[in-house]
Amino acid sequence: MKIINVGKIEDAVKRLCIDANYHLSDDVQQCIHRCAAEEPWPVAADVLADIEKNIEIAGRGEYPLCQDTGMACVFMEIGQGVVIEGGSAEDAVNRGVKAAYEEGYLRKSIVADPLRRVNTGDNTPAAIYWDITAGSNLKITVAPKGFGSENMSRIAMLPPSAGEEGVKNFIVETCEMAGANPCPPIVVGVGIGGNFDKAALMAKKALLRPLDSSSESDYYRKMEEELLEQINSLGIGPQGFGGRTTALKVNILTAPTHIAGLPVAVNINCHVCRHKEVIL
Repeated sequence: MKIINVGKIEDAVKRLCIDANYHLSDDVQQCIHRCAAEEPWPVAADVLADIEKNIEIAGRGEYPLCQDTGMACVFMEIGQGVVIEGGSAEDAVNRGVKAAYEEGYLRKSIVADPLRRVNTGDNTPAAIYWDITAGSNLKITVAPKGFGSENMSRIAMLPPSAGEEGVKNFIVETCEMAGANPCPPIVVGVGIGGNFDKAALMAKKALLRPLDSSSESDYYRKMEEELLEQINSLGIGPQGFGGRTTALKVNILTAPTHIAGLPVAVNINCHVCRHKEVIL
């Protein structure tokens, strides 16, 4: 059994929020760099060079990677052997987010009510996802999610008869409809199966998978590669200026589903695919 005080959770979330907004992970940087080297369209290559420069400046801790410092999406994977003491874990997460967005000079983008639109002033509450896992560790992943890309995401409850082609067509169509709005090159998270809400959550979790990894399934690894090729053939290109690099990666997660359904969700992320994690 491991006892974790809520103060450690608060401190960890604060550090992760700031780190994720200033320092892009190596796998994303390397993917952008490789795409820049392979981009044949000069305008697109120049845009990718500007993106790399932005990443370098943000990495000095001078400015966030993007002016939209996102809704704080916090994934809490709690081992069955963990005991959290000292108060509410949810409150600790939100205190950490509040401190990070104030001390890190990060834009506060959350409104308390979706229609009356009054800003909460501290970027809380966070979107928190809870998972109970084996073991005695607490893994916290913070993924600030900007809404230029979030707004382009879609879900469909396809009939099973749509099959693989129907799923792929929906994914590519979603990226085509998004166009330049999500600040391409994009990362495409896909959830297939489960039910309405599980498919959407899988699509968001798929964005956490490193860009230098592939699906463990040969079948879905091949589908990821085919989809990336099709999306890059759309010609949208970096920031919508045309070119080869519309998407950096397609990551797919799947789950068992009902005999009568074929849910598929697409959660799009801009090229600033931010996420940081820690294990307590």
